[in-house]
Amino acid sequence: MQPVRTPATYDALLALPEGVRAEIVDGALVTPPAPLPRHSLAQRAASRFIGGPFDDDDGRGGPGGWWILLEVDVRLGPHDVVRPDLAGWRRERLPAPWDQRPIDAVPDWICEIVSPSNAAHDRVTKRRLYATHAVPYYWIIDPGARTVEALRFDAAANAWVEVGSYDDASLARIAPFEAIELEVGRLFPPKGA
Repeated sequence: MQPVRTPATYDALLALPEGVRAEIVDGALVTPPAPLPRHSLAQRAASRFIGGPFDDDDGRGGPGGWWILLEVDVRLGPHDVVRPDLAGWRRERLPAPWDQRPIDAVPDWICEIVSPSNAAHDRVTKRRLYATHAVPYYWIIDPGARTVEALRFDAAANAWVEVGSYDDASLARIAPFEAIELEVGRLFPPKGA
């Protein structure tokens, strides 16, 4: 007979040593490995090219209206606490997130950057989880394939709808940030580097 496993809650994350990267998905504690430098570059570039005009430049010439945050704890439910690579909230929905941990508002946009060691986690597990919690937009950036996949959640169909798939040669306006053109290739290291 196996003992009954109690699903993990946010308290399990708080009990971990400082600096341990972890999430709770379907009540299970998940500790992904540290990302590769290409992951880090894609995360920084997405923050710059999306966060710049939609967050940093608010009131200074950019479209504004969003908070774009990197790796913050987001509680989707009592047994689902994730730390997306990037998450965005429209400011009218989350006026002041600064002292919240975890943030309990479902993001308006989540972006995960695929690492070779966790591709299925982002493409299958988190995709399903974000649909379950009706995250409006989900982007999957794959530095290895040099692609961006953009999805929109259709509540009536209870399913993801593809907004588009883009390679590193694309110059694209991708929802929910279609107010700007994104040069997709700038999310990745230079070719041959």
